[in-house]
Amino acid sequence: MEIVYVYVKKRSEFGKQCNFSDRQAELNIDIPPSPQLAEQFVERNPVDTGIQCSTSMSEHEANTERFEMETRGVNHIEGGWPKDVNPLELEQTIRFRKKVEKDENYINAITQLGSIMEHCIKQNNAIDIYQEYFDDEDAVEVMEEAPSAKTINVFRDPQEIKRPATHLSWHPDGNRKLAVAYACLNFQRAPEGMSNDSYIWDLENPNRPEIALKPSSPLVTLEYNPKDSHVLLGGCYNGQIACWDTRKGSLVAELSTIEFSHRDPVYGTIWLQSKTGTECFSASTDGQVMWWDIRKMSEPTEVVIMDITKKEQLENALGAISLEFEPTLPTKFMVGTEQGIVISCNRKAKTQAEKIVCTFSGHHGPIYALQRNPFYPKNFLTVGDWTARIWSEDSRESSIMWTKYHMAYLTDGAWSPVRPAVFFTTKMDGTLDIWDFVFKQCDPALSLKVCDEALLCLRVQDNGCFIACGSQLGTATLLEVSQGLCTLQRNERNMASSIFERETRREKILEARHRELRLKEKGKAEGRDDDLREEEPTLNLEELVTKAEEEFFDIIFRELKRREAEAVKKKPKPEKPSLETDEEVEGEDEGEEERGDEESPALEGQT
Repeated sequence: MEIVYVYVKKRSEFGKQCNFSDRQAELNIDIPPSPQLAEQFVERNPVDTGIQCSTSMSEHEANTERFEMETRGVNHIEGGWPKDVNPLELEQTIRFRKKVEKDENYINAITQLGSIMEHCIKQNNAIDIYQEYFDDEDAVEVMEEAPSAKTINVFRDPQEIKRPATHLSWHPDGNRKLAVAYACLNFQRAPEGMSNDSYIWDLENPNRPEIALKPSSPLVTLEYNPKDSHVLLGGCYNGQIACWDTRKGSLVAELSTIEFSHRDPVYGTIWLQSKTGTECFSASTDGQVMWWDIRKMSEPTEVVIMDITKKEQLENALGAISLEFEPTLPTKFMVGTEQGIVISCNRKAKTQAEKIVCTFSGHHGPIYALQRNPFYPKNFLTVGDWTARIWSEDSRESSIMWTKYHMAYLTDGAWSPVRPAVFFTTKMDGTLDIWDFVFKQCDPALSLKVCDEALLCLRVQDNGCFIACGSQLGTATLLEVSQGLCTLQRNERNMASSIFERETRREKILEARHRELRLKEKGKAEGRDDDLREEEPTLNLEELVTKAEEEFFDIIFRELKRREAEAVKKKPKPEKPSLETDEEVEGEDEGEEERGDEESPALEGQT
């Protein structure tokens, strides 16, 4: 086929235009009914018609394109200088400025720009755009709405063999990422083929982890470095300490030698407040707390043995489960043990015995969580067995506040970073409890069923609005709490402080009263012991006299019976049987009794 003509113009640029206008309706064709056709119709009776009761629906699938984000750096440098002028050389810049100032165009440009700049300056002086008009007003109450929380995202373990999520850590810059440690803590019960990898998740992409961390042994703990967000510290199941730099990839950057590492799994790791930002310490159930510098991980810089008897014997040491270090108290750190005792330690002490300052005892099982209140560091929270307890450093014998005993075991807990009276706890039945002891002290303000399996770990974001919970099946659930639970209420700091002080004062009064009662009981017990010592000689004399009398009378009765038997044997037997009356027999018996009575005084004298 030959091409006759090719149109180069668009269709809209050639041909007659279509002009539309409004007009009345016109009847073009009218077909009347035909009687002949009507006769050919057959009536159908009855008529069966199928009707579908359900509404017609269609299914459509749409795959939305993911928004790709990329981080780029911008380097701001001083510009505007000619190529032949080096801005770092002061003489060249001064010479160039003088040259420009002598130019006529420079003066004209300055005069033109000066009027515009003057107008802007006058506007700024007239209106302060940064002025706070309601700065003196009190904070508005936000607790009118009921406390609530909702699930934002779920991050599931991508491995086929599911592992428990043992620890969580938020990214320090912006909290856009979440590091999750996975490990099976059942001794020698891990299934074959279980992976050792842990992951870093991007909150905007729950389908696939951003980075996989590949340790030699499963990670029990994982912590971001607060000074360098690319560095992470991990505690392994075999007792080693590992360090990662995400800029270098998934492999371990630094690893402690196994000879100088812990003997049990590392259950606690914390970064220390230091100038270099490379110091940390770790704790394990082998009873040791070790200081490390990630620049030289061959061996620890210092080791503290958790022996409360202060004999520095590893056999008597208590196993460490949790750690707490507050940057505002740089010389102090606290250790929660698997025996239910909290040990307060001093970093700067010279000897091992002086490093253990005091102990707090109150739990029946391991202390899984230990954290100081971010507003009042003197008060700290512990979670163990079936309760959560709040302590004060001024009261060592007992906690000042505690929750009721729950039916399910408590596994973790944390304070809210924005509200001093709010803390969170997780339980083995998959429940997250949010406590607000200013609002309610007997029961949690909100109890939320997160999942069916047990919740093992918990971590709150820095703004207090988001909470991450790790479960037994390796699922990390991201929750968002209501505005009232993450906003500081009016006078909440003063109310929390007064509650802490009141409960501490009450516990001190009770401790003093118990001390007095113990002293009284001790005094009474010592008095009873003295009385018993005085009564012991008299009791012994009476017992001796009674025993002597019994032995004396026993001897007499035995001798009497022996003599009666001999008298019966010596009596002559009659040759002929004779009838004896009852009176003669009775007379003989009476005579024998009289003889026995006459002989008994002599026997007494001989005895």
